[in-house]
Amino acid sequence: MNKVSIRVPATSANCGSGFDTLGLACTLYNEVTYEITSTRGFQLEVTGEGAEYLKPCGRNLAFASFFRVWNEVTDRERIGLKITMHNRIPMSRGLGSSSSAIVAGIFAGNILSGNRFNDDELLGFATEIEGHPDNVAPAILGGLVLSSQEDDGSVSYFKMNWPEDWDLTVCIPDFELSTEIARSVLPKEVPMQDAIYNTKHLAMMLQAISEENPKLMKASMKDRLHQPYREKLVPGMHEIMEAFKHEDGVLGCVLSGAGPSMLVISHKYDVDKIKSIVKDIWESQNINVDVEISNLWEIEQILQKFYKRKK
Repeated sequence: MNKVSIRVPATSANCGSGFDTLGLACTLYNEVTYEITSTRGFQLEVTGEGAEYLKPCGRNLAFASFFRVWNEVTDRERIGLKITMHNRIPMSRGLGSSSSAIVAGIFAGNILSGNRFNDDELLGFATEIEGHPDNVAPAILGGLVLSSQEDDGSVSYFKMNWPEDWDLTVCIPDFELSTEIARSVLPKEVPMQDAIYNTKHLAMMLQAISEENPKLMKASMKDRLHQPYREKLVPGMHEIMEAFKHEDGVLGCVLSGAGPSMLVISHKYDVDKIKSIVKDIWESQNINVDVEISNLWEIEQILQKFYKRKK
């Protein structure tokens, strides 16, 4: 085999109180084809997001992650490589666009070098490249994933079953926010009571998901570690979160990753009303918005088909 196509989902990290700990997959995908060629060097064709500035070079994560696995197996065998991307995941919107490139590369590198590694090993490669597992873990495993990179570099994780009748609505504004800037506003230290507050609410969230308890979920979707500091970087964020506080069917509204996209979790609630509320607020500030509805069960089928897993 000298050619493979990979389909990688967007991801939404943090989920409120799960800062740098939780991530879930979203039904918005990048499709990437890798082809080993007889001509040495890198080739890249891109449509969609990033088409105007992504370049075929070793610093491009899609190439770098491929060769991280390829070189591990082949002892750095030199090849020509052509990558064709169709990108739907917006860049710098808090939806794991960099993680999608990393995951595409490591899976393609694994498949084209003989499919030597399993999911846990590939997650280790991806975390090594990304620096943390909260986005790459759900991009590889699907669903909602609790993950941690341990002191020795290994990754511990637990994949949770998402309640079938809890809807995920991803609201994507038409402006970018780099992760570096979003990180820069966070304090180096936080008050002990804020750390305890998040620990309690994360524990409640995990229990609420486990027992499919909407009331407990609504009480748990609170954060003091990152969202209050990033709010000033995202116009309309405060207004959107306030608008959903007293809607019974909305279980939580949180920043997606580092932002500026917003994630709304709901139960037996009119999703069209969510779209309307978010659009009214953002468009009143001259911000256009796209709204995507995610189905975690669809993602499971997609990943099984496109990743050709080794158990």
